[in-house]
Amino acid sequence: MQITRRTLLTGAAAGIAAASLPRAGWTATEFALGDMQVMTLSDGFLTQPPEFRYTPMPEEALHAYLAEQGVSSDAPITPPCNVTLMRHEDRIVLFDAGAGPGFTGTTGELLDALSAIGIDPGDVTHVVFTHAHGDHLWGVLDDFDDLVFSNAQHMMGRAEFGYWADPATVDSIREERKAMAVGAKRRLDAIADGITLFDDGAELLPGVAARATPGHTAGHMSFELRSGSEAAMVIGDAVLNEFFSCAHPDWPDGADTDHALAAETRMSLLDQLAHDKTRAIGFHLGNGGIGHIERKDSGFRFVAG
Repeated sequence: MQITRRTLLTGAAAGIAAASLPRAGWTATEFALGDMQVMTLSDGFLTQPPEFRYTPMPEEALHAYLAEQGVSSDAPITPPCNVTLMRHEDRIVLFDAGAGPGFTGTTGELLDALSAIGIDPGDVTHVVFTHAHGDHLWGVLDDFDDLVFSNAQHMMGRAEFGYWADPATVDSIREERKAMAVGAKRRLDAIADGITLFDDGAELLPGVAARATPGHTAGHMSFELRSGSEAAMVIGDAVLNEFFSCAHPDWPDGADTDHALAAETRMSLLDQLAHDKTRAIGFHLGNGGIGHIERKDSGFRFVAG
């Protein structure tokens, strides 16, 4: 599988931290998987306060690790947002829909990315969600609350949909996540009549199988792409970056809903990807989000390409 990278537009690049660093033009990264063509497109990047991610982590070990990486613990974290697109037979499939307008000022670039490769939103046949956080879901609606991918079949894990579509969720979720819950429900209501729900292990489309990877959210899903003997895994936010998420997968991350379950899932998934030498496609991993997982010391490392 040969990786091809194309610079398309000026936008965001990956980064563990330091939003003040210069940002290069983003790239489309693609590879052939048997008779599938798989590509990641940038939807921009997030800017997260360090305390949002770092607070649950072991403080002394974290500071030592960041010092090794040459990163200040006070610097904001700026993960890229990589939306996966797959072309297979007569299907054009998006895994997640990006953030859309109004989520943050540094996201919402997916439609420009699609235009740059000659795809109209109406050409997309399926939108398959890893989970319902804003940077993955909110792009289903435009500024006028119309469906962006109006001809697409929308698909989401049953547990994930049930949680965010429940009116009671906004009352039970953490205070800082209430706006996320309100926004998720509004968008899920808009696609509810035509959405397809699925469970762990389901074959959603030819060569696309769902795998439950809970913890980041209760119903988070990853997706195995398989063509003949070749396979890759769309892992969404099950691994949140190529730095501490790989080197120290057991550390709790403030972005996860269930810290212990997310860490357990992350360690198991990384172990499988390393053992099977399966290419990973991560929503917030650097260099286009496509690469391999290798074991390193007591943890793992992400090798782009």
